[in-house]
Amino acid sequence: MLAAAAAVTPESTQQAVGYPTLFVLVALGALVPIIPTGALVSTAAVVAFHQKAPYSLALVFATGALAAFLGDIALYWLGRRGMHSKNGSRWLEAIRSRAPEERLAQAQDKLDDHGVLVLVLSRLVPAGRIPVMLACLLAKMPLRQFARGDIPACLAWAATYQVIGIVGGSLFAEPWEGVVAAIALTLLISAIPAVWRKLRGRESGGQHA
Repeated sequence: MLAAAAAVTPESTQQAVGYPTLFVLVALGALVPIIPTGALVSTAAVVAFHQKAPYSLALVFATGALAAFLGDIALYWLGRRGMHSKNGSRWLEAIRSRAPEERLAQAQDKLDDHGVLVLVLSRLVPAGRIPVMLACLLAKMPLRQFARGDIPACLAWAATYQVIGIVGGSLFAEPWEGVVAAIALTLLISAIPAVWRKLRGRESGGQHA
């Protein structure tokens, strides 16, 4: 038994703990969007890039995409339950509270024009997922149809943030340096929409003045 325990390398231990942890955190982040799930996938990709174990990057990609998909499906299902309830639900209210009217109107227009293809873009644009999900709920899109559109969306999302992690990992010799770079880049990307909206608000305010 001691020999077997000694045979467990630190890298294999990291994998045994890391993949389930990544799955849980990304799935929870899809339900409660306060966890930076993109940064999690990028960080895991940096670590996998520096590991010698085969298929590490493929496992990060598969884990992140599957967790994101299941989290989306769970949140959409809970939202549909709220839509059919007289009193709604706290999950539906949470979705509504994170979808400003302007963003919701844009999402509804794009959904009318492009159908479920808009789900792919919503996953790639920071803060775009929830307004599009609410637009799908208000359009009474069946869960099965939402799932068909969400599969390529989660695959594209996981691939994008994994590439960010690979780039960060390839630029620096030490994994922690790549992790810092990947986190900084993902946080910068997520901040772009808020900065853009603030600039647009100032421009519109100046025009009215």
